[in-house]
Amino acid sequence: MTPNIHDMAVRLLEAAMGRERFIVALAGPPAAGKSLLSEWLCREINERQPGIAAVVPMDGYHFDNAVLEPEGLVPVKGAPETFDTDGLLQDLARIRRADRTVAVPVFDRPLDLARAGGRLITLDHRLVIVEGNYLLLDHGPWPELRALFDMTLFLEVPDEVLEARLIQRWLNMGQDHDGAIERARLKDMLNARLIKRASVPADVHWAATV
Repeated sequence: MTPNIHDMAVRLLEAAMGRERFIVALAGPPAAGKSLLSEWLCREINERQPGIAAVVPMDGYHFDNAVLEPEGLVPVKGAPETFDTDGLLQDLARIRRADRTVAVPVFDRPLDLARAGGRLITLDHRLVIVEGNYLLLDHGPWPELRALFDMTLFLEVPDEVLEARLIQRWLNMGQDHDGAIERARLKDMLNARLIKRASVPADVHWAATV
């Protein structure tokens, strides 16, 4: 049976019991609901043990457009090569050491840029949820991240649901109908299929709905 959000919160708390720091990777394709579910899961955990959980969003490690532009990568922003994987690796290693507060960046989607130091992971945050598309990707620099995760979750969402959500996301951001369909099908869904095809199996495959 697929666990619900409440059961998953209890499961993570039990797994993290007695640990100075417990890091969970929540991976999945774009529009799978990672951001919403990670924040919801964080709230559920903190309702049971106040202040124990925090979220680190992988999107905060997008390279800025000023970096992507000279490489011709702005049109494919969101692909694996458009993220600062090394920066994420270094920050997660610092979080893993649990010896000081660590500032992490967060992504401002309306402004299409990352804000440095947008969130603090303190020593009170013993259970850290890292959410992002490529956390379990099995090529390039991404496999280096896996040694830092104590548990991995992968959100399972059918392609047709992802595509509908992605089209609506682009419409909400001001794209016209044809533009929204083009961006969803020729950009985001390519990344979604890569993630499904080339990610290593997670500890838990979660067919959560949001």
